[in-house]
Amino acid sequence: MAQVKTLVITGYGTNCEVESAHAARQAGADKADITYFSDLVAGRVRLADYNFLIFPGGFLDGDDLGAAQAAALRWRFARTKGGEPLVAQLRAFFDAGGLVLGICNGFQLLVKLGLLPAIGGRYFERQVSLTLNDSAKFEDRWVRLKANPACPCVFTRGVDTLDLPVRHGEGKLVPMDDAVLRDLVAANLVALQYADPATGQVTTDYPANPNGSPLGIAGITDPTGRVLGLMPHPEAYNHVTNHPGWTRGEATRLGTVLIDNAVAHLRAQ
Repeated sequence: MAQVKTLVITGYGTNCEVESAHAARQAGADKADITYFSDLVAGRVRLADYNFLIFPGGFLDGDDLGAAQAAALRWRFARTKGGEPLVAQLRAFFDAGGLVLGICNGFQLLVKLGLLPAIGGRYFERQVSLTLNDSAKFEDRWVRLKANPACPCVFTRGVDTLDLPVRHGEGKLVPMDDAVLRDLVAANLVALQYADPATGQVTTDYPANPNGSPLGIAGITDPTGRVLGLMPHPEAYNHVTNHPGWTRGEATRLGTVLIDNAVAHLRAQ
């Protein structure tokens, strides 16, 4: 039975790292460390010592449109003190079977890096991006999500619907072209979609879909199912009392089930 060693990356405005590490510990991870990006560059921490990597949300680089682009450039071109490209560590981590979760700004970073959706196995090639919400405002509220049962994503196994909070201003998925969107659907790489809370059906209508993403896309995976990026915050629903309707008996399955599934997958390796 493998140990689960989680690394949560922080710095440059990220502010959801504590909740993310807590969710990993709550899921049974043997280790859940929080480290600054600068510690990776300095060589004080190495990705090879972990098998679960979380890029949490927050206000990465000011949470401005294109902020994740700055973070992606750091990952692409930073070198450790020994001269090793940091992106080489990230590639090796993934090739070794590691799991990667990107939440909100972390999701934005993964698509800018090209770790998602990697259609056709083309990793580190940008195929989609995220842009301003159709509402032209910051959305801070709860939404309902529906999981795709045909998706290979290890994080969403056994999940039907989830209630999670969103807090973003740039969450609308934008594919490079119509062919990319078709391929996302054909390969079942759409992991989570916004759903109408009354009907449970996937929707593109506001406010159930908070950003206007086509096909109600809230989260996507890669062909291996080992990378998940999503705009809603699973780490923020780690206790029944987090749910706004808990006193009325409306609380649903904890959002941290996604992290539970990740830990269970690694434990079984």
